[in-house]
Amino acid sequence: MKMNRHFTVPQNGESSTIQWTKRNSKITNPDGSKVFEANDILVPEDWSQVAVDILAQKYFRRKGVPKYLKKVQEDGIPEWLQKSIPDTEKLESLKPEDRFGGETSALEVFHRLAGCWTYWGYKYKYFSDEESAKIFYDEIVYMLATQMAAPNSPQWFNTGLNWAYGIDGKSQGHYYVDPSTGKLVKSTSAYEHPQPHACFIQSVDDDLVNEGGIMDLWVREARLFKYGSGTGTNFSNLRGENEPLSGGGKSSGLMSFLKIGDRAAGAIKSGGTTRRAAKMVCLDVDHPDIENFIDWKVTEEKKVASLVTGSMLNNRHLNAIMSACYEMEGEDRFNPKKNSSLKKTIQDAKKVLIPDNYIKRVIDLARQGYKEILFEELTTDWQSDAYNTVSGQNSNNSIRLTNEFMAAVEQDQPWNLYFRTEKEKAKVEGRKAKPSQTLRARELWEKDFLCGLGECRSWNSISYYD
Repeated sequence: MKMNRHFTVPQNGESSTIQWTKRNSKITNPDGSKVFEANDILVPEDWSQVAVDILAQKYFRRKGVPKYLKKVQEDGIPEWLQKSIPDTEKLESLKPEDRFGGETSALEVFHRLAGCWTYWGYKYKYFSDEESAKIFYDEIVYMLATQMAAPNSPQWFNTGLNWAYGIDGKSQGHYYVDPSTGKLVKSTSAYEHPQPHACFIQSVDDDLVNEGGIMDLWVREARLFKYGSGTGTNFSNLRGENEPLSGGGKSSGLMSFLKIGDRAAGAIKSGGTTRRAAKMVCLDVDHPDIENFIDWKVTEEKKVASLVTGSMLNNRHLNAIMSACYEMEGEDRFNPKKNSSLKKTIQDAKKVLIPDNYIKRVIDLARQGYKEILFEELTTDWQSDAYNTVSGQNSNNSIRLTNEFMAAVEQDQPWNLYFRTEKEKAKVEGRKAKPSQTLRARELWEKDFLCGLGECRSWNSISYYD
């Protein structure tokens, strides 16, 4: 490729017209406690605070960046484009805790991105000459700095860490195409050929533990989440609840496995940062578990409301009961027949359905000398323990609709659901599959789809595949 300059000039390169300044980035909890703080970050002067925060909090490499670097000589690669590794001799002059740190400058990030792209392009002769490679590097840095262009998150997380800092680690099982041979090979390291792609579509077989099956999918998803990528899967092949198994039993159903995958995704910080894993779940509209799938997030949202309300009421009434136990002296203070204040607080608690066993427990604790019960009040904050407790919070769910279904809705026709094994068996035998259940298409559309879309803010979408 022959490159021409559009935004930069040869004398000053990528920073010809960019003004730089130092800024701060900080995250605090509602109570004022500090979650994250980075001071004196070097960024382009015209960047918004949002842009500064995203770069500092999500995309800066936090650890492993050497204080001193040295170039690695490589035949055919100009010095300005050569890889860098830690300069161990210079690093030994520093205290161990001062030898490595994190990125503190937007220019460092732009350099490792643009430099890595340019290095591989030059190495495999994408550019007509060295000048074109330098122009490409300068122009990319300029466009990143002025926010004309931005790569996907896995690029920000991973690209250039090996080229710019010599950071590496053991292979995590991802593959790349070797430019020299054109063949797919397994990476021998984590960052020399990183996993910089954003989105993946993965299949899943109706198999519990073998390769390509359900449990194997969670491993494959984790590998992608670790490096900042997202993944989507159509789970329509999996058997529904109570569907026959080959061993004579019955399937626990699709939803039981989706909850495992949901919890696994929630445990992984995508790209090793605070970003949540990106996951999409699709299901065909004729799946026998379609109603449970539609109601999943709606039901879990209602659980959150119950947890929040219940925690507040329990905290208020149970502590009131305990306090009433100390308004008298002697053993009679624990007897509601003798302690009128205790009797009233118990009655108030029962009116709002505080469980009897908890009321008894609090009185027993008061007998043991306790004067307060610590009952955490949950909130509707999406990062709260209430949402961490329920399932279905880590995926975007989508129902796959057909023209046939929409026609059935329009004409108020029946709609059949099919066991997955029955559909496969009927296909092999060349016959029409027998439905496991029949619903009214319009009722399913109005009652479940539209209700689900309206009740749950985090519900994602419907999609069409024919």
